[in-house]
Amino acid sequence: MDNRINVDARWQNGSMPRFLTLADVAEQLQINSPAAYALVRSGQLKAIQVGGRGQWRVEEAMLEQYIQERYAEASRMIEEAKAKGS
Repeated sequence: MDNRINVDARWQNGSMPRFLTLADVAEQLQINSPAAYALVRSGQLKAIQVGGRGQWRVEEAMLEQYIQERYAEASRMIEEAKAKGS
């Protein structure tokens, strides 16, 4: 069975599950899976390991926090660039 179909079916009601796989995170951020894993490894995106194989899971709230932090960082960069240009 295609995992992508399962992911899309879980999100049809407009809400994400509480815990996301790194593949889910990659899809939401429109990046590849290795890039999502790199965000976790670097500590930029908080995640937990679960199960016997240590699969990574990211809580929806942690993904939203990461996104908000990126928006705040982008705003700071824009303001700094404006200040330097004045």
